[in-house]
Amino acid sequence: MNSTHHEPTFVQRYIFSLDHKVIGLQYMITSMIFLLVGFSFMLIMRWQLAFPGHPIPVIGHWLPGWIAPGGVLVPDAYNMLGAMHGTIMIFLGVVPLGVGAFGNYVLPLQIGAPDMAFPRLNMMSYWVYFMGGIVMLGSFLCPGGPAQSGWTSYAPLSVIAGSGQTVWIIGMIFLITSSLFGSINFLVTAINMRAPGLTWFRLPVFVWAQVVTAILLLIAFPVLEAGSILQLLDRVAGTSFFIPAGLIIDGVPMTRAGGGSVLLWQHLFWFLAHPEVYVLILPAMGIVAEILANGTRKPLFGYKEIVGSMIFIGLLSFFVWAHHMFLSGMKSSLAKGFTTTTMIISVPSVAILTCLILSLMGGSIRYRSPMLYALGFLPMFGIGGLTGLPLGFTVTDIYLHDTYYVIGHFHYVVVTGSLIALMGGVVYWFPKFYGRRMNECWNKIHFWLTIIFMNGIFFPMFIQGIAGVQRRLYDPTIQLHNVIVQPTNIFMSASALCLMLTQSIFVVNFFYSMFKGEKTEENPWQATTLEWACPSPPPHGNFTSLPTVYRGPYEYSVPGRSTDWWPQNASN
Repeated sequence: MNSTHHEPTFVQRYIFSLDHKVIGLQYMITSMIFLLVGFSFMLIMRWQLAFPGHPIPVIGHWLPGWIAPGGVLVPDAYNMLGAMHGTIMIFLGVVPLGVGAFGNYVLPLQIGAPDMAFPRLNMMSYWVYFMGGIVMLGSFLCPGGPAQSGWTSYAPLSVIAGSGQTVWIIGMIFLITSSLFGSINFLVTAINMRAPGLTWFRLPVFVWAQVVTAILLLIAFPVLEAGSILQLLDRVAGTSFFIPAGLIIDGVPMTRAGGGSVLLWQHLFWFLAHPEVYVLILPAMGIVAEILANGTRKPLFGYKEIVGSMIFIGLLSFFVWAHHMFLSGMKSSLAKGFTTTTMIISVPSVAILTCLILSLMGGSIRYRSPMLYALGFLPMFGIGGLTGLPLGFTVTDIYLHDTYYVIGHFHYVVVTGSLIALMGGVVYWFPKFYGRRMNECWNKIHFWLTIIFMNGIFFPMFIQGIAGVQRRLYDPTIQLHNVIVQPTNIFMSASALCLMLTQSIFVVNFFYSMFKGEKTEENPWQATTLEWACPSPPPHGNFTSLPTVYRGPYEYSVPGRSTDWWPQNASN
């Protein structure tokens, strides 16, 4: 060892760390904090929907006057909370948790790599993400409050909104840049740093999911970044990329308007945002595949079919974006084309779900808590996928578009689908993170309560949507036809509060187990993939010696073996 070597300081080891594992945990804890913040915004909105015009209990009198004078949420503040809720939950919560946290920590371990290909770029990706989050939340300090043009930032409203919208765009540019740094790193690492013998079709499904996700981010995010810069120029430099000619605001013509197109922004946004749906769901599918193979003690059904379907989803996801724009006046022939691609992309999604379900057949299922989360993902994602089909047809989308049906569909995919799987991933790899196990009893209590209350929030949205309740309404009772389903808002709001309280079980269990949880052996799940071939938690450099891979990732219950698991790196 070099005599000039010094042990890293606390700051070098845990704050500005170059270790992919520390960076992964930084992403995990930060994203969970942002998820709780975004969830809190939604609770305030849900109170207003359940009891319009009534003072918010407990915290109402603590909120600033421009948000809730006299404790009553005002319409502009409702729009602001809605915009920030969507932005935080997607770009600061689910994506960083699924990609930044699990991708950073698990991917290098599963391919037998000592670290990511570019450790400094990896550290930068986290801190650019963190700064983007701080900038986003800092927009609350702007005159007039934060962004209020929705998480989609639709023009022309987003171009003429207050200064908080400018800060929102700057924060979004930070977040996009962070994702681009990470996606480049993931691809280079997966392509160049696999262990000897680890061919492409010996990779775990989770690694394939992260590779496809990185490709989606690398192709789609630059489009939104360019669009965001153009929108920023419209706001601060006097351009009119998204400002149409003849725009009138409060009866006064906008003098610098002319030549721009509001639909151009929608095309740029949804070209990213629909692949983004698969960025949200593919890592979750990868996690579920790992847990199901381990929990059933048998190989996955249709491994190559799952991988091929993920690749096909990635390719086709760039040809379906305009089904979000059927009501924008597009030609019917163009709408038919996007209807066709939307129906086609459902096929590989169904194929993956079918393979995961068939993997249960004949298995010796161990109903431990990670398995419960994985099993819970299957019907929840199924509901999310099936309810999306009517939105892909123009004839039904015309009625359902901009109703609560759309919100219910999206949340079944992203929340009851992705988040349930990500929670399962935390429980499954927690022994790898900290060498300790989360409390099994509390995990199961958390799972069942979460599933119940999530469905209590989102399933009634389908009823509301079919009844014609429009989204983004500050007071749903303002429309007479909504009054008949208003009791569902009260039920949904009560479920949301209970869901928030339920998450305290997970949070306490997580942090308590980090220090006081039961210590585990290095491979407590008796899993076959490479991440379990190194100590738990792994040291710097991960492996004491470079592993060699001899077989596929899911060699469980092999006839003639004395144990029901055969690790990838075991020579015999």
